[in-house]
Amino acid sequence: MRVVIAEDQVLLREGLARLFADAGHEVLATLGDASSLAEVVVRDGPDLVVLDVRMPPTHTDEGARAARQIKLRHPDVGALVLSQHIETAHVVELVGCPGFGYVLKDRVLQVEEFLEVSQRVASGGSALDPRVVARLVAPTSGSSLAALTSREREVLELMAEGLTNAGIAQRLVLSQRTVEAHVGHVFERLGIPETQEVNRRVVAILTHLRAVHDWA
Repeated sequence: MRVVIAEDQVLLREGLARLFADAGHEVLATLGDASSLAEVVVRDGPDLVVLDVRMPPTHTDEGARAARQIKLRHPDVGALVLSQHIETAHVVELVGCPGFGYVLKDRVLQVEEFLEVSQRVASGGSALDPRVVARLVAPTSGSSLAALTSREREVLELMAEGLTNAGIAQRLVLSQRTVEAHVGHVFERLGIPETQEVNRRVVAILTHLRAVHDWA
């Protein structure tokens, strides 16, 4: 896996570079901000870009905007956004993109899991931090998720994390057939038809995210 890292915290940036290198991956470049990131992506053609959601000069949403541009111009490049705190303002637009992940920085300490998430995103899969997902899919008054049972919401959260039906079954200690039934119920209750040409799992998440815009 060929990786570019954009992170303004030097220790974390160098730590990420060492983590990927020790795992046998190639670190193409490490950057302290997003100003030259677009040029580096074009020049080096990475499989994955790991970037902080907040970077200089304003430390607001530079990383999120850079991730959006990467997915728009280079859809085959994975974008894994890291954040110190739960921020959901930009997730709605990006969560439907193949090869997108958003995790909190403390997940880096779980090295094997973080590397697995990175590989999944680089391969075109998705990965959202469970705590971010919990906020995104929390049922609110008038929410489209109000019709879901607690188990169905739990399954939806794991779908949003990027788990397959088999992965969900293992996490919840259920049979895969039972999980498939729950997933089917989620689709039905959210009104997602079988003829939907796009990924129904992604639509299941977006159906709710687009209905609620009062996140922190």
